[in-house]
Amino acid sequence: MIYILNPFVVFLWIAASWLVGLLGRYKRFGFFGNFLIAFLFSPIVGVIVLLASDDRRLPRRP
Repeated sequence: MIYILNPFVVFLWIAASWLVGLLGRYKRFGFFGNFLIAFLFSPIVGVIVLLASDDRRLPRRP
């Protein structure tokens, strides 16, 4: 359990969650949803959700 309190591990957890959020900004849940899933559960779960989610349909530009 001591590894969870290590500041380096916390920084890596947040950085990996941020990366999952950036990769998922055009997916169904968007940046914040993917970041939150990765941060609360784990970045590995965030990547699985990211790969399973559909792309968001963006409005076409004329």
